Amino acid sequence: MNNIDLKEDKIENLIYEIRGKQVMLDSDLAKLYQVETKRINEAVKNNKDKFPERFSWKLTKDESKTFLDENFDQKMETRGGRYSCPRVFTEQGVAMLATILKSKVATQVSIAIMDAFVAMRKYISNSLIEHQNLYDLVLEDHHRINNLEDTFRKFEEKRKVNEIYFDGQIYDAYSKILDIFKSAKSKLIIVDSYADKILLDIIKVVDVKVTIITKSNNLLMKQDIENYNKQYHNLTVKYDNTFHDRYFILDNKILYHCGSSINRIGYKTFSITLVGDADMCRLLMDKINKIV
Repeated sequence: MNNIDLKEDKIENLIYEIRGKQVMLDSDLAKLYQVETKRINEAVKNNKDKFPERFSWKLTKDESKTFLDENFDQKMETRGGRYSCPRVFTEQGVAMLATILKSKVATQVSIAIMDAFVAMRKYISNSLIEHQNLYDLVLEDHHRINNLEDTFRKFEEKRKVNEIYFDGQIYDAYSKILDIFKSAKSKLIIVDSYADKILLDIIKVVDVKVTIITKSNNLLMKQDIENYNKQYHNLTVKYDNTFHDRYFILDNKILYHCGSSINRIGYKTFSITLVGDADMCRLLMDKINKIV
């Protein structure tokens, strides 16, 4: 066959992608079929109905220049150093061409070309699978990172609402409590049997109605309450001796448990905890509503 190399890997090098399809150039097919390039184009010209554009088409001038310039300078030599517009053939176009050329060489060449197209499809398919697998791995890592970030975010949120303070962290503890109080939208209830003037100094910057529930005969003087309300007008004090723990209730629905009376925060280790149990909050509010 005049030293024509029909190895698949060689033919595969003659298969290019143009307009998203795998195609072969008319000049390369002419070499393989041992005919002149014009013979290939004559076959198409004389059998137009057998070569719809999805089987074969001529490159536009822009496509031709870009294609030959960027990737295949050697093709200029085969065309006399001129930018002509080559015709390209898809796999179906090559198969149709073989039926027209009708020769032993054409048959053998066509079989080799078909095998090359199949090999190329397999290679592309495997590459796509590999890329998809890589994409899936990247996506999995992305989800894993997002989940990790979400875990850290939830941990940070939990850390912000459930915190422990050690002896000596007086300022941090006061700052946290003030942040909680300020988050109330319309109403704040504070249950602290040992409430005193220190609590008034905190709530004076809270712009909502405040109810303090504390035990009778406690450290919060009646004069302190009256003086406070002459200026701020947002405080109600109720007395009840049945509470041991300290609670903060925001807007009748958000419940915090505090392990220390406010006048002693920071002196010993204690924690502030957001109570997520809605039933517990409801039960506590039922009791408080009977008091207020």
